[in-house]
Amino acid sequence: MYHRFNESKYPSTNIQLEIFKEQLKIIENENIQFIDPKNFKENLSQNKKERKILLTIDDGLLSFYQNAWPILKKKKIPFILFVNTREVGSFNYMNWDQILELHNTDHVEIGNHSHSHEYLVDESPEVIKNDILKSIKIFNEKLGRNSSFFSYPFGEYSFEFKKIIKELGFNYAFGQHSGVIDETKDLWELPRFPINEKYGELIRFKTLMKTLPFKYKKIIPEDKYLLQSKNPPNVKIFFKENINNLEQITCFSNEGNKWRNSKISFLEKNTLEIKISEKFIGERGRINCSLREDDGFWRWLGIQFVIAEK
Repeated sequence: MYHRFNESKYPSTNIQLEIFKEQLKIIENENIQFIDPKNFKENLSQNKKERKILLTIDDGLLSFYQNAWPILKKKKIPFILFVNTREVGSFNYMNWDQILELHNTDHVEIGNHSHSHEYLVDESPEVIKNDILKSIKIFNEKLGRNSSFFSYPFGEYSFEFKKIIKELGFNYAFGQHSGVIDETKDLWELPRFPINEKYGELIRFKTLMKTLPFKYKKIIPEDKYLLQSKNPPNVKIFFKENINNLEQITCFSNEGNKWRNSKISFLEKNTLEIKISEKFIGERGRINCSLREDDGFWRWLGIQFVIAEK
């Protein structure tokens, strides 16, 4: 997941263009296939041993159009551009003519990123639904159809938010929790690796190209909107069977606003309990679990909670 290109004022959402070009070379050298969004469903269920990448860009910022789009266009690399409709045409954002140019390109999908891009996860279901309905109306007017792909503003969602997205007809929705997509993942809680100046360095990027999914049946709690009365959460992961060396898994969390090695234990052979002893502080609580494979690959799973004020 990307946002800005060559906008050094915003390092948390920016990537330098020369680094982006090198990242594309790494993907090519690893023989990893770019997924065309229109074939996303098929790619989830077919050729599961092949490594694939779905490239996504959030917000529809002008720096993407000016700097990255010419490269992707020349190389015919498919991607999803998620746009929040309220900002289209405003300062530093793409306009509808530019978005239509991309929309009319075979391998490009214009995804829905809400209307306002406000912090919707804290709003009432009515406010959330009205905001998304407004974006759908504009999509239909400007592009002739709404997208089946949605990206949560700030990558944050609740059980209720997810329910609304499903009811409004979206087939897929993406967060910003790190991880690898496979057929066991909830289609309305799909992970992405955020790439920026800090987390897009080439050494780390090469490591990301070696990540594999953790396949699981369920994660508890299912609602990632965490009330203070349930903070810290009681976290359990029910893994699928036949994960080699699962007992060697390690997990880290930012409980107490400090990253640390989590206390973990297996309740059963494939059920992992992560013991969070301190409350998550701030807006987000994160847990990352990894397992090194013998061939230099890593299994990776990221869990993100939105921390309610009350």
